[in-house]
Order: sequence, then structure tokens, then C-alpha cells
Amino acid sequence: MNPAETATRTGDEARWLARAVDLATRNVADNGGPFGAVIVTADGRAFDGANRVTANNDPTAHAEVTAIRNACAALGTFDLSGAVLYTSCEPCPMCLASSLWARLDRVVFAADRHDAARAGFDDAEFYEYFETPVEERTLQVTRMALSDDAAQAPFMAWRSVESRVDY
Repeated sequence: MNPAETATRTGDEARWLARAVDLATRNVADNGGPFGAVIVTADGRAFDGANRVTANNDPTAHAEVTAIRNACAALGTFDLSGAVLYTSCEPCPMCLASSLWARLDRVVFAADRHDAARAGFDDAEFYEYFETPVEERTLQVTRMALSDDAAQAPFMAWRSVESRVDY
């Protein structure tokens, strides 16, 4: 990338990140959390998202997830390859996983997880959860034995559909 392209990209990125921060700030006045996000596709289309966890009683309605949902619905796809997520704060593990599932190319954030923790949004326990030995985790996730046929039935049904859309 030549210097002019770098300057343009940096300026555009600063503008998109500022938009995400502005969405977060305005969302507070609209009974939402202080988080905002913008997904920008390779061709320049933008899709906003704001944190609506308490407003919608939906613990998954984080700004990043909301932006992903809005982009995917508008574009008619679950694959956001080539797009960049600009977010007012470092994504939590759920939002980072959602970004991976959406196949975003990059994530750019303003405040970090420590800034969020100082404001009362501490995700440390979620990061630590995956580092904790399975038997010591606070949320126990266990496999219950079913017959192989019963446990595998959904996957056998999936593999038998020729018109399936792999993801």
C-alpha cells in the first residue's frame, strides 16, 4: 500500500471508529449500554449496531452481535468475508466468537477490556473460564450418553440433504 492509500485507510478507519463510539454514547441516552459497533463491507456499505441487552432483555444483544445481525440480514448472507468491524470497545469473548463465525477480516476497537471493567463491565471471568480446568469451571457442561444413532441423527440428517448450505 502506498503512503496515500495508507493515509486514506487510516482516515477512513478513524471515521468508522468515531462512528462506533458516537453510537455507543448516544445509545446510553436510549436506555442501552455504552457500546456501539459498525461493520463496513469491502465495497463501503456500513451497518450499525448498539448494545440493547437491558433494553431488549437479551443478553446476546451486544453491539457487535447486533451489527453482525443487521449486516447479515441486509446483505442476505451469513458470510461477511472482506468486512471490518469497528467497535467502541474490545469485543468480549462472545462478540469475538461471533466475529469469527461471521468471517470478518478484522476487528478495530477503541477502549479495551480494562476500560470496560473500570466502568462496571468486567469480562475477566469469561476469559478465565476457558483457562480453568474443565472440572473447576463455574458452568458445568457435560455430555449425556445417548445411543450413537440418537446423538448422531441431526448430523446424519444434515449430511443427507444435498441442497444444504455449508457454513
